[in-house]
Amino acid sequence: MKSVIICLIRVLRVPLWTADDTDGVDLGFIQVASDWVENEQALRLFLELFQFGYLRRMIQTAERSSSQSASENPIYQRHIIAYQEAAKRISGSLLEVGCGEGYGISLLAPACSSYLGIDKFPTQAQVPAHGKIMQLEVPPFKGIADDSFDFVVTFQVIEHIENDLLFLREIKRVLKPGGKLILTTPNRLMSLSRNPWHVREYVPGEMRGILAEVFGGEQVDLLGVFGNEKVMAYYEKNKSSVRRFTRFDILNLQYRLPRRLLQVPYDMANRLNRVLLKKENAGLVSDIQANDYFLAPINEQALDYFAIVTKKPQ
Repeated sequence: MKSVIICLIRVLRVPLWTADDTDGVDLGFIQVASDWVENEQALRLFLELFQFGYLRRMIQTAERSSSQSASENPIYQRHIIAYQEAAKRISGSLLEVGCGEGYGISLLAPACSSYLGIDKFPTQAQVPAHGKIMQLEVPPFKGIADDSFDFVVTFQVIEHIENDLLFLREIKRVLKPGGKLILTTPNRLMSLSRNPWHVREYVPGEMRGILAEVFGGEQVDLLGVFGNEKVMAYYEKNKSSVRRFTRFDILNLQYRLPRRLLQVPYDMANRLNRVLLKKENAGLVSDIQANDYFLAPINEQALDYFAIVTKKPQ
């Protein structure tokens, strides 16, 4: 694996981290921000750090976007627009499934009377007096009673769930009659490569179909998250940058190998790609804001699905 990484890094010739872009990996006393990864001594140290626990820490947060990472700004803002739009629609009691780093709490909590966030991993997120966070791997939603919440919000989670039908059925169970689910997940048609952290992604018909199977077709309002010209310019540059990685995959192994085998190489390449994009397109990457994204009726060009699903009143 080391030889593959060295080859990849030599081809790209970019720094692994910059001073403002550590992606949340705590390297403690090790200062690698100024080292070029083509320096094999720095690379060996980097690999040794991963062997002694930093890799595990990286895996735990690999699919979490952060406002602290400048290279992640476009995807971070894409998540923020979902929270902003959800905040306009919620009230009463709220369950957020997959609260992650908690950056959506400040947008959601003021709009609801009670907030419960659950996540697979520990989080240090701050919650208001009417809020609470639980560490819980789902499904099922252990310890949560039937008909408990007016709204359930879950953003960029269902694609990570092995049993997506059970996941949705559990959400339906804990919703009050007439309650609503607000869900986002990527549109597979707009993904630039296979993401091995995702169990699956959905095309529009599949997304509508699974929601309708659990809640009933007439209860599903399926919208999409779209980007303006600035966002789509970034998307095209990202597509070109991704091809610098995938051109080496002449056997199409990204779609043929077990996804768990690909997770760490993918995560390293993905982070490296984002740093590269920022290095070459600093203004574009930093200028994108949440208002550069918008909701509209679903079509194949949507970046994400934004589904609003109602549990039938009794």
